[in-house]
Amino acid sequence: MLNPQLVNKARLYSGLTLFTYVSIHLINHALGLVSVEAMQAMLDVVEQIWESLPGTIVLYGALLLHISLALLALYRRRSLRMPGTEAAQLCLGFLIPFLLAQHLASTRLSYDLYDGDDTYRAELLKFFTLSPSSGVLQIVLLIAAWIHGSIGVNYSLRLRPWYPELKTSLFALTVLVPVLAVLGFLEGGREVAEMARDPEWRARQIAHHALTPEAIAHLEHLVAWMRGTMAVLILAVLALRLVRRQWQRRRGTFRVSYPDGRRIEALFGTSVLEVSRMARIPHASVCGGRGRCSTCRVRVVAPASALPELSDLEMKVLHRVAAAPNVRLACQLRPSGDLTVTPLLMPTVGVGDKQVQSRHMTGSEREIAILFADIRSFTELAETKLPYDVVFLLNRYFEEMGRAIEGAGGRVDKFIGDGIMALFGVESGIEAGCRAALAAAAAMSERLVHLNQVLSADLASPLRIGIGIHAGPAIVGEMGFGQTVSVTAIGDAVNTASRLETMTKEAGVQLIVSEEVARHAAADLDRFPAMEIMVRGRVQPLTIRSIPLGSDLAG
Repeated sequence: MLNPQLVNKARLYSGLTLFTYVSIHLINHALGLVSVEAMQAMLDVVEQIWESLPGTIVLYGALLLHISLALLALYRRRSLRMPGTEAAQLCLGFLIPFLLAQHLASTRLSYDLYDGDDTYRAELLKFFTLSPSSGVLQIVLLIAAWIHGSIGVNYSLRLRPWYPELKTSLFALTVLVPVLAVLGFLEGGREVAEMARDPEWRARQIAHHALTPEAIAHLEHLVAWMRGTMAVLILAVLALRLVRRQWQRRRGTFRVSYPDGRRIEALFGTSVLEVSRMARIPHASVCGGRGRCSTCRVRVVAPASALPELSDLEMKVLHRVAAAPNVRLACQLRPSGDLTVTPLLMPTVGVGDKQVQSRHMTGSEREIAILFADIRSFTELAETKLPYDVVFLLNRYFEEMGRAIEGAGGRVDKFIGDGIMALFGVESGIEAGCRAALAAAAAMSERLVHLNQVLSADLASPLRIGIGIHAGPAIVGEMGFGQTVSVTAIGDAVNTASRLETMTKEAGVQLIVSEEVARHAAADLDRFPAMEIMVRGRVQPLTIRSIPLGSDLAG
């Protein structure tokens, strides 16, 4: 069995080789806006590359390999139902060989077999004067190849972290290149058409480029043979698909159950993503089912016997997003028995969405540190301020506190009114997380002093805050809906941290830290008074440390 990763790479690299050739061809056409001589000058350089023995091997080898892999991909599909962009790429891909046959016969084969003139002037004369239909065919071929290649490049690049920033520029380039090529081609044709008004020049050119009837018949035969061969190959693949389908029917079927209660029956060998598409069930798949983006991932409930082993490709992608053991890629999962799946991402997820590369989407229990902070008596303060003053004040406060948290290595989870929730140790572990949380509390205290100095003219009294920090197990994952999805944490440890922050009001201190935080951080907090408290929802008492100012931790 062919390695899927090697097949994908071969298809990508062969496609990029052909796309490079098409791009150079279009740029060469665009030089017609300068002059036919400029077109010819570039062609002379390009021909030395592509018409050399290595260039010929690379170019035609890439063409044959790409067509072969496209036929293989068509055979492997269990369903021809697919997104519109993917369908357009597929149709254009199989249209190109039929268009290319005529172009090859009238250019490369004509030159090689019958010593034709391969200058731009000769080609433009033929396309615009002797055989305008060939000129139209040339433009249609290049644009079809360009669109096909652009879709493929988009699929291969869209998961790169830098792609969203360049997407607009690349789209503009995608439109600009063929437009300039067509304009250059037309301008070059107009220039040659002007020359062709001279009857003597026209007669000499026609005599020089004329082919014998036998040569024309031979080239037409080659065109028919190339098109016929391609048609036979496509029909053979479609026939093999029908044979495979009948054979698989004898093996039986399996059922996929979805959260909305639908149960879809499919033939063995069909992927879960293909099942969704056949049943018109919306299912995310940014990379088009190539096993690269992880957006089609699903939570699976099924006996082990119904699930095939993870391939290297699927294992690599799932490891990248830290997926749970019961999560699989729908595009790679071809079950051998009934199963229940829950898609983990919204069908509308896009390339730029953080969920695409998220390591927390499925949720997991982790030991982390949680910090809550709140401004004291902010309601009374807000009542004396105009709305835009309140917004300005809060934004300055959030900026200072956010910088303190992120500077210490934490993650701002959310802003709640005038409060802040932050997580520490989500990636680094609870020990590093507790140390970072204490460092953040000290930095927040120091930044608050600076903020009060800056805003002294706008405040009747300095801002005061309360901070509570606790550590323990919590469920961490991406939660929310639509654009409000973010990594957050829930659980007893989160509730406890929130209650410690509330207790700072009664204790008259800026910071309360649980003994768990001090222990995991290996911090000596013995100089601060300790006490045992009962926290609502907890059975065991909790030992805490009351610290007058967060900045005291640096002492």
